[in-house]
Amino acid sequence: MPSLGDAYGDSRWGDRNPRAVYAGIAVFAAGAIAIVTGIVLVATPLSGTFGLEQSGTYRIAGVIAGLGVPAALLGVVAGLPSSRRQRIGVGIGALVAVAGVALYWHAYPAHWTASESSLAFHTAVVYFLGGCLALWFVFSALAGYHVRNNPHGTVRLRLTRQGETRTVEVSRDEYQRYARAVSDGGEDESVIQEIESKYEQ
Repeated sequence: MPSLGDAYGDSRWGDRNPRAVYAGIAVFAAGAIAIVTGIVLVATPLSGTFGLEQSGTYRIAGVIAGLGVPAALLGVVAGLPSSRRQRIGVGIGALVAVAGVALYWHAYPAHWTASESSLAFHTAVVYFLGGCLALWFVFSALAGYHVRNNPHGTVRLRLTRQGETRTVEVSRDEYQRYARAVSDGGEDESVIQEIESKYEQ
């Protein structure tokens, strides 16, 4: 059995890869910055300093903000402990949303609302479907993360002894008592015996 210090060690990211967590944070931050940049370009006279016309500003701002939303959703799932299915689902939704952004780049302004061959509705539908699909899997990952961290008031401990690993559920009160015993003075024999008795059950 590993030491209680190892079992209760304060791992900042749990069993997640820190690089994946940092990459998720970076992608989310880049997406958020892209959304804000798109809004600033449209809502302020900043675009005039770059010599952009109104239609050019809207086109560029729409693409930047449009790419920022799926990037932010990808960042959330990359940072959370999510399943492969959830990551693939968000990736597919993000790709569909990116296809909507590409359609917007093609359609605006020549084939937008004032045109007989308007693609505004098609663009909105593709982007909306991609965003909804990605968002569904983000909510799924968030819900799964919450359930894993609060499985009906219990905490799961993974115990390894003589090469055999088992998972034991203990109450939050027991977990806090074990953690206090470890932090107060190392490995309390009574705590070790109590955990081993749960292992035997």
